[in-house]
Amino acid sequence: MQVCLATPPAAAAAAAKSPFTPSATLRRYWNRKINNTIPIPTFLLSKSSPLTPTSLATLISIASQNNLSSHFSTFCSSAHLFCFPDLSSSPSSDHSTDSNFQVYTDRNFSSYGNSRPGGTDSFSNYSDNGNVVANSFRRYSRDSAGHSDRFSNYAPDTNVPEQTFNTYGAAATGGSSEFKHYAHNVNVPNLKFTSYESDATGRSQSFNTYSDNGNAGDQSFASYGRNGNGVPTDFSGYGKESNVVGSTFKGYSEMGNGEKNTFNSYAFNTNNPTNSFSSYSDGGNSGINTFTGYRDQANVGGDSFDSYAKNSNSEKVNFVNYGKSFNEGTDTFKGYGTKGSNGHSIGFKIYGVNNTFKDYAQKGVSFQKYTNQTASAGAESGRTVNRWVEKGKFFRESMLKEGGVMRMPDIRDKMPERSFLPRAISSKLPISSSGLGELTRVFHASENSSMAGMMASTVSECEREPSLGETKRCVGSVEDMVDFVVQVLGSDVVVRSTEGVKGSTKDVMIGKVIGINGGRVTESVSCHQSLFPYLVYYCHSVPKVRVYEADILDVKTKEKINHGVAICHLDTSAWGAGHGAFLALGSTPGKIEVCHWIFENDMTWSTADH
Repeated sequence: MQVCLATPPAAAAAAAKSPFTPSATLRRYWNRKINNTIPIPTFLLSKSSPLTPTSLATLISIASQNNLSSHFSTFCSSAHLFCFPDLSSSPSSDHSTDSNFQVYTDRNFSSYGNSRPGGTDSFSNYSDNGNVVANSFRRYSRDSAGHSDRFSNYAPDTNVPEQTFNTYGAAATGGSSEFKHYAHNVNVPNLKFTSYESDATGRSQSFNTYSDNGNAGDQSFASYGRNGNGVPTDFSGYGKESNVVGSTFKGYSEMGNGEKNTFNSYAFNTNNPTNSFSSYSDGGNSGINTFTGYRDQANVGGDSFDSYAKNSNSEKVNFVNYGKSFNEGTDTFKGYGTKGSNGHSIGFKIYGVNNTFKDYAQKGVSFQKYTNQTASAGAESGRTVNRWVEKGKFFRESMLKEGGVMRMPDIRDKMPERSFLPRAISSKLPISSSGLGELTRVFHASENSSMAGMMASTVSECEREPSLGETKRCVGSVEDMVDFVVQVLGSDVVVRSTEGVKGSTKDVMIGKVIGINGGRVTESVSCHQSLFPYLVYYCHSVPKVRVYEADILDVKTKEKINHGVAICHLDTSAWGAGHGAFLALGSTPGKIEVCHWIFENDMTWSTADH
């Protein structure tokens, strides 16, 4: 049974003045631990939990009984956490007429359009500008005949969308599905197509500018088109200009008959894309697969083709201008077109570098204009390299001088809004691999869901071995953050962050510049947000730095529009050669110092100036 933690307005006003609120408790903790008269800054205090004393006491009791999972919705809303809507309890949709969905979000479309004879459903401007968008399309258009679905401008500009297409269009005959401008410009998309169009006949699929300009997303196609008959699929502009996108095609078109799949400009102009094709077209008959401009102009990236076209009959695969990344990527072909395949034709034309062919069948394989050397890092590479690093994200220390004009990167916080948990609760939800099972249970994160993946990724980063000279800790409460900082820097410290976001993505003028600690080389602790249901910061010591405060001025009016905090790393010798700073500034590890702004809601700590 869910407890009610809602507080009447009058009671809420009284509770806000209580000495037992999380923020009041935090003030007292700050005053005990920090050995100076500098008050806790508003930007840090605002991240404390909004729980009332009564709600806090109730949740502490529930947490001590390991029963937070039973109060998921109440826990998430009252504590201001980042949680996906639980669609398992929401009603599904089952309609027999054409539908046009606009301005919808967080819906369950299970069994929608099943056994439909003809008709068209349109999802236009669906989940536009949403935060934490979750939609489920389970058994959608199953067993339908001639039924068409169109997803146009679906979930654009959203933050952390999760879409699930499970047994979508299974056993359908005819009709078409079109995904156009799907998940455009989104942050951390997680899109799953499981048993999509399996056993379908003659149903066409089109993915046009799908997940383009996305950030750090994953797409999964499992058993897509399995046992399909004449199912053409077109991926055009898929993942274009995205950052760190991963796609997994497992059992795609397995046992398919006469399927035709086209990957045109797939992962074009992306940063470090990773794509896996496992048992793709396994047992297929007379299929045609074309990869044109695949991962062209990408930065680094890696593709894995494992048992691709295995046991196939007369499969035709053509790679044209594949993997021509301007910084060397890695491609692995293992058991590709081998083990029982018959009469296949595979061609590589203008193929990239650094590729591994293992157990590769020689018959029917041709290589034309195969690039067998590393791409030159000359002027051409220099011109393309900045596409992967936002202008102004990194700069030299000499640029931080009064009167200078420079580009301010987009310093806006793109993470979902949420609060810290009070330590009394966060201590019962440890950020560790041993506690991951309990975390996924509490936050209703099903296996392979984006929430489960995000939590696992954060835990992995938190448990990573520190780099040379680094001291690090992930903290889930302000008290934990203060303890770590005091351990590293002592108790006479101050925390700073850039004041606002004005000037982002524009040229700005640098006003008055102040060097912290007299501009001397010092040590700081920087804290960056991690993606988690409650606020978690990755804090680490940063030796050999100089920290600056600078007024940010409008270039035309010279009026102050922001107050920035910047940090300059003087020793970059341990940084990777592929770090974005060196791509942007044109150097190598240890040769130059690298500076950057402290972004919105990130922070840096240093010893106090007196």
